[in-house]
Amino acid sequence: MAALKKFKTIPEMISYLTLEYGKGMARPVLQHKVNDKYVGISYDELHSQSESFSLGLASLGVKRGDKVAIIAENRPEWVYSDVAILSLGAVDVPLYPINTADTIEYIVNNSESVGIIVSNKFHLNKVLKVRKNCASLKFIIVMNELEEEAGEGIYYFGDVQKMGEKFGAENPGYFKQNVESCNENDLCTIIYTSGTTGEPKGVMLTHKNIISNVNSALDAFPIGKDDIFLSFLPLCHIFERMGGYYTAFASGGMICYAESIEKLSINMKEIKPTIITAVPRLFERIYSKIKKNAESQPEKKQKIFNWAIEVGREFAVAKKADNVSLGLSIKHKLADKLVFTKLREATGGNMRFFISGGAALGRDLGEFFEAVGILVIEGYGLTESSPVIAANRINDYKFGTVGKVFPGVEVKIAADGEILAAGPNIMQGYYKKKKDTEETLKDGWLYTGDIGVFDAEGFLIITDRKKHLFKTSGGKYIAPTPIENLFLASKYIEQFILIGDRRMFLTALIVPDFEALKEYADAHRISYKDPKELTELKQIYEMLEKELAVFQKKLANYERVRKFTILDTPFTVEGGEITPTLKVKRKVIEERYNDLIDDMYEGFER
Repeated sequence: MAALKKFKTIPEMISYLTLEYGKGMARPVLQHKVNDKYVGISYDELHSQSESFSLGLASLGVKRGDKVAIIAENRPEWVYSDVAILSLGAVDVPLYPINTADTIEYIVNNSESVGIIVSNKFHLNKVLKVRKNCASLKFIIVMNELEEEAGEGIYYFGDVQKMGEKFGAENPGYFKQNVESCNENDLCTIIYTSGTTGEPKGVMLTHKNIISNVNSALDAFPIGKDDIFLSFLPLCHIFERMGGYYTAFASGGMICYAESIEKLSINMKEIKPTIITAVPRLFERIYSKIKKNAESQPEKKQKIFNWAIEVGREFAVAKKADNVSLGLSIKHKLADKLVFTKLREATGGNMRFFISGGAALGRDLGEFFEAVGILVIEGYGLTESSPVIAANRINDYKFGTVGKVFPGVEVKIAADGEILAAGPNIMQGYYKKKKDTEETLKDGWLYTGDIGVFDAEGFLIITDRKKHLFKTSGGKYIAPTPIENLFLASKYIEQFILIGDRRMFLTALIVPDFEALKEYADAHRISYKDPKELTELKQIYEMLEKELAVFQKKLANYERVRKFTILDTPFTVEGGEITPTLKVKRKVIEERYNDLIDDMYEGFER
């Protein structure tokens, strides 16, 4: 569906949404939890809050082209800050709430941010720790009102808004003039990629880059004014910002903020959303919970569940082929009544579809959710492409692929298999990193670093990251991601990292699902004191060895894992082993576990 009207800049879109479209609208534009209850924010309130804050920033000296950083969880003030900064013709620099003080220091200095907006005392303390090292930083604004007095150069959000009201009275028309002065080719945001290697790089995106992707999303998906979005992915990431924020607003939809990923299941039942943008990890969690619940039921109920899933799979295949028999239709209605309806109610009961991005969605996961009547649409893109390059469609999808090229985007496959993209959504470059920019943008094409291929029907299949491909000492090229995803289907495996670059054979580091391991140990009367001891037991290693043997039957000999080590600590964002978008930092992991890796090859490679 098309946008409410044609927009060229984000401020123009918000201005129309709040001043014209939302006039007299009873339904709120945003909802968030206050004192354990969802509270709505009207279109008028969105406009007045953003305008007063924008003018407050102007009173602090923020002008066109200045950079202002934001570090906060998803909340209305994030939107007010974003709108306020962009409406002045300034550029926002969003940071992940989990960023360390050192990363904040690097990004503030690299972007030359004149100010930073933080949500609470925790983030304020991180900024204060490095403030003296940030020469460009003139002010800090805190969204939450704290008990203590604000220090020098520190302001509370509400106080800045009051400053804005005064500034507005003294400078009538200032806000409107600045909104109208915004140009589609102006720099809109600098988003720092978390990076699986090296220091973060600031991706420069213009209003045109992002708006073009918003329009493409509305062309590709049936999104409209009746849709309710439940937002839980961080707004500082371009996927949620473009898909779950700007696209939602451009369509006239309503956005509700989840309290956290842990409370997402509760919030889904409260909000009854129609669309959620998500990452594969969410579906893995939901699937695991459903399976565990089914396996805990009496044998009769387990048989009904398994029968229903098979019927659902059969029905999905037949429906695509437009060949649903009467008998299958009757069986499907029964399966829906006995099993599927209850599963869908866990998402609120009104879900039209999920949009998955950020990492590869397992084919089996997609097919499972399709079988129960929950459609998960997978797409593909990068921060550098604002972000979507390709996506499946509601009535034209294929699991195991990332769909067809997005409207307005052009894609070709280089001789070495790398995916190249061009179009109005492609970034301007990396901020103050000329060499990196020249390596990534060549002759009008974005070199994605991903390896892929088109199938006969035009669906794009991602096989791996170019820099993740490694070569064994026997000369065989290995794409680790498909192999890792194969083993992640095991209920006993939580995280799986393949090792083998320039080695004789493949090995792996395995983080087990500790709950599943405990259940196995208890069922087999294996005694243990704590989870750490579980990972050291011979019986557990042998069980996982048999598990791997089953999963890798279809792999070529050189793709098979010959040895593995069980870890007692998961890879985490906080630990620095994975990025905030859950991508594995292979180099970090291999360096950190170098001794354990060497032990697996001891006696084989000398």
